[in-house]
Parts: sequence; C-alpha cells; structure tokens
Amino acid sequence: MFITMLVLFVLRAQSADTVPLKLVTTYDFPSDVDGKFDHLIVDLNGHRLFTTPHKSVDVFDLDTGKLIHRITGVEVPHALLYRQDLQRLYVTDGEPGALKIFDGKTYDLIKTVKLLPDADAIAYDPVTKYLYIYNGGKDAQHTYSTISIVDTTTGEKVDDIKVDGDQLECMVLETSGPRLYVNNRAKNQVEVIDRNTRQVLASWPVTLGKGNDPIALDEPNHRLFVICRSGQLVVFNTENGKEVQAFPVGEFVDDLVFDAKSKRLYAPSGVAGSVDVYEQTDPDHYRSLGKVSTGEWGKTGRLVPELNRYFVPVPKNGTNNAKVMVYQVD
Repeated sequence: MFITMLVLFVLRAQSADTVPLKLVTTYDFPSDVDGKFDHLIVDLNGHRLFTTPHKSVDVFDLDTGKLIHRITGVEVPHALLYRQDLQRLYVTDGEPGALKIFDGKTYDLIKTVKLLPDADAIAYDPVTKYLYIYNGGKDAQHTYSTISIVDTTTGEKVDDIKVDGDQLECMVLETSGPRLYVNNRAKNQVEVIDRNTRQVLASWPVTLGKGNDPIALDEPNHRLFVICRSGQLVVFNTENGKEVQAFPVGEFVDDLVFDAKSKRLYAPSGVAGSVDVYEQTDPDHYRSLGKVSTGEWGKTGRLVPELNRYFVPVPKNGTNNAKVMVYQVD
C-alpha cells in the first residue's frame, strides 16, 4: 500500500511540474502602443521579431528583447511574410487594401500592390513564391470574397480567385499537392481550392462549431484543424472532408499552430487570456496538456521550433504596457 501511494504521489508531482510552456521573458512596447495585435513572425538570420500593433510594424531584437525599429506607413497591419533570400518583408494592410513590400535591411517601402479593402490572411507557396491573400468581401461591398495571388519575386499580382461568401479567414496550403484550404466564415465551411486551376473543388460544412477562423494542417496524417471562435477545435479528415471530432478551446482564438515534430497544437484565446495546448496521440485522438496563462486579448502566437520558443503579443491593459510574452517550449 505504501509503495502504491508513493508511486501515485510521484506521478502526480511529475504531472504538476510538467508545463508545456514556461514564461522566460517579456519584450515591452512603448506606452503609445495600444489596441489588439494581429500576427507576428521571426527572422532567424537577422535575430528579429516583427509584430503588428496598429499603424506600424514594430521590430524587436530577439537577443536583447529591445524594440529596434518601427516601420510606419501601415494603417492596419495583419499578416506578415519574410523572404530571407530577398531580405524583403511583406505586410498586408487592411484599411487601404494593399500588400506592402519593405526592404528587410533599411525598412524602406519598395512597392505597394493595390488590392481590395480588408487585405488580411495569407498563405505562402515556397515553390512558386506565390503569396495568396484574402481581400474584399463585405468591406468592399461584395457578396463574394477575393483571394489575390501575388508573385513575391516580381511584386506583381498574378490573378484573383473569387469565392462565394463575403468573409474569408485563415488559409493553409498542402505541399504534396495543389490544394489550398480556406476558412469561409460567411458560410461556416471550409473551401478546398485547386491552386493549379484556381477553382473551388469542394466545400466542407463545419457543424461542430461556429465562426471558423484559424486553420492548420497535419498533411502526412490527412488531418485539418479548424478553430471556431465559439470555442471548439474541429478536426477534419482531408481524404473525405468529414469532421472527425471537436474538443474545447478558449473563445476568440486568432492563431493556430500544429508542430509536426512534437505533435502539439497551440491555440491562444483572446477571451480566456490563455493558450490551450493539445497533443496528438494518433490522428483520431488528442489529449490536453493544459492551459497556459498569457493575458487578456493575447489571441495570436508564433511557434519558433528552432529557438524552442513561443511568442504571444498581449495588448496594453490599464497601466501595464503592451508586451510580447516569450515562452520556452517543454
């Protein structure tokens, strides 16, 4: 009996000490940074973190955690891409409806690609160097939405794909084939688009949650992860387009990461002020590793496996300045 109780105590102690994310530092913004953040990215070679407060892209030194530059001339920055080979930063600007391309060394504006209002979510194809950008929809007073294709090498728009429904959200593309998965929040479904023909192949209804937004893909296991703002993470089988199951997350998650190596999912909730971490035990089963506190409206996050770090920007709250919470991944 004593040995059994001791084993149980050790197991419980180990479980209590096992935290998937541990806060190691914070990067502080100046007091003039207010409002919610959108997405962020890391330039590993340049040791920089790019963040998206309102009306600018703020750049931090990863080593010192200090703000080193503020890129102005952006009204409502949403999504970011950094091409290391060209040393260029690509920013979707929602208010004017544009993709803005900056020099990664000088931070000077190189080019503006005119799009429709509400230029927002992106997906990048590293083979063709094409960037897929959601824009238009209800902000352009259209009953349909537009996915514009921009060649990031030339900075020219290649084509537009029209999708029925006035509000699209996040996108993810597969690498082994031509499919692009897009969350159509207007219709509460996932659109499957062929990147070669630029046509919608199928529409998969989301029935296990409402307000589908962030999306991630486990391509080898044929699983698509869709987060609904109502507080569900829905798992799809991409071979048949069927929902496999759903499990709870916090409300208003605006980012989702699936780390193929660790088989973990990270879902930061703006309402809950925490990150839900799940582990995939097999393609049909997932277990919660717990919630990690971040801060109110910390709704986006960036996992950087090379640094073993997870970054969450948190808005200003009262007398507390906005900051980026930096977590060690365990």
